[in-house]
Amino acid sequence: MPASVPSVAEAFTFSTTEIQFQMGRLKNPFAASGATKAWTPIVTLQHASSWVFGDVFFFIDFLDDKHRDGFNDEDAYGELYLYFSSAKLLGMKYGGALKDVGIVAGVNAGADPDYRGYLPGVYLDWNVPGFAFFRTQFTALIDDSKKNGGNGSQKDGWQADASFAAPFELAGQYFSFEGHIEYTENSRNKTYNSKMKDWILAQPQLRWDAGYALTGKKDVFFLGTEYQFWMNKLGTNVDESRFQGLAVVRF
Repeated sequence: MPASVPSVAEAFTFSTTEIQFQMGRLKNPFAASGATKAWTPIVTLQHASSWVFGDVFFFIDFLDDKHRDGFNDEDAYGELYLYFSSAKLLGMKYGGALKDVGIVAGVNAGADPDYRGYLPGVYLDWNVPGFAFFRTQFTALIDDSKKNGGNGSQKDGWQADASFAAPFELAGQYFSFEGHIEYTENSRNKTYNSKMKDWILAQPQLRWDAGYALTGKKDVFFLGTEYQFWMNKLGTNVDESRFQGLAVVRF
């Protein structure tokens, strides 16, 4: 291997992988009789890692609400993002509130609606007191599902997203407030054969480090809740405001 080419070990600087389990009574916004609710277990595989070029983040949700109604029926949905950092690749220096600026390339895919979309854009990392990280990104939302003949086909749009994590200690216990909030302008016209609206989706989590409380080992097992606020859920007239139980195992 040439000296100028870093090995995998040298290129790879940080990694965390989680399995999350959530349970909540979520709405089906496409029900013929109006929005219906069903207890919906969700198992999520989530990964984040840092490399010499930037970061990698992805998650895959596996969910099944046990109602054979064409929504959340043994479904899988995932998102993958590659972040290319100007600070790492070009040696750019930023000061004050701004930490880094870069390019993001994303892919979103859903099995049940046969949906696939691409999200090219830019991101900014911020120095925010009390936060381990705070990132904003602005991307196009380019549909590719129509090429597959899926019912997730849509017109192109754009998306703005903010993701964050703020760890804190209280009464000798460790907690974290983390998650994301997105605004999606998607101009969708044919998902589940319905005309679609722009939406706002917020999914903050409050985690308690239960593993540390029980065994003294940090950052392995968490309990908590995820609050899901979804205005115009999946582009419908249905709004959702729901707490879900949360358990997380980190590797």
